Amino acid sequence: MKMKLCIIYGGVSTEHEVSVWSTKSICDNIDKDKYKIKKAFISKEGIWYDEHSNEIENVMAYLKQFDVIFPMLHGLYGEDGTIQGLFEMINVPYVGCKVLSSSICMDKGYANLIFDQYGISQCKYIYAKKYKTSEYLYFDENNIEHNLDIDELIEITIKKIKKFPMFVKPSNSGSSVGITKVYQKEDLKKAILYALKFDNKILIEEGIIGREVEIAILGSNETGYEVSTVGEIISAEDFYTYSAKYENEKSKVIIPAKIDKKVLKEIQMMAEKAFKAVDGSGLARIDFFIQEGTNKVYLNEINTMPGFTNISMYPSLMMDYGYTYSEIIDKLIELAIKSK
Repeated sequence: MKMKLCIIYGGVSTEHEVSVWSTKSICDNIDKDKYKIKKAFISKEGIWYDEHSNEIENVMAYLKQFDVIFPMLHGLYGEDGTIQGLFEMINVPYVGCKVLSSSICMDKGYANLIFDQYGISQCKYIYAKKYKTSEYLYFDENNIEHNLDIDELIEITIKKIKKFPMFVKPSNSGSSVGITKVYQKEDLKKAILYALKFDNKILIEEGIIGREVEIAILGSNETGYEVSTVGEIISAEDFYTYSAKYENEKSKVIIPAKIDKKVLKEIQMMAEKAFKAVDGSGLARIDFFIQEGTNKVYLNEINTMPGFTNISMYPSLMMDYGYTYSEIIDKLIELAIKSK
């Protein structure tokens, strides 16, 4: 008897199109002899539709009919614990990280605070929250609260991070949306205000000169973890922007990355440690920097529902590990069922 599977895609986030592309790849590769598949589409306005384009009026009742759900949703309201909480309420198994780990990893600032506590190497950063007023809330290294205007925030940033380039990004976003690479102090204010269009919390990070690499992880505390080799991104642009990822054919991905075996082992161990630190389960793509000259490794971020397009890093890494595309889907669904 086929398992009843619902793939949810689209969504209201800035990564709506990536979700659509990823879902097409999944549907093209899934073993249709194993699953009775239905799709639920969420419009950019947040309206749910079934596969016949009929509006779903009672979402909870609709989803309860399935044996398992695959939420191929990225970004806000899809990868941030929100929809995962819905699945928990209706008691239906679902692919991917649970509520806590999803919400932590979506908010990169809070994730950084947890990684600090676990002693995981990260670049220097400033994490600040914008009030409705002109003030920003910032906690320093001694957990002392500061209420700052934007010019004071910039001065603290210069004092802590010290050198350019820097990256200014919304704390809650994905696919490099809302990020600016800044080369001089005079451009920080503009970059901060741009990031605030996407979130009221921002990160200002030290720019690491070196290589950008990514790794895939599959599993849970109960089943153990499978950690892939490392893939390297060669961006066709100044950094790996949304357009560089999905629109610029000159961007390249190299699997496996040509790195020292000792560095590879360090990245694999750090990836598993970071995933455990946020109580991760199911899957994630974990991104790192390798600093030029020193080979020092820095954790960048964890993506709890990475892209699944035909050019996406996660399925490519797991296929290099030894799975076929359809076997990756089978494994993720198996993990979802076991987690209940």
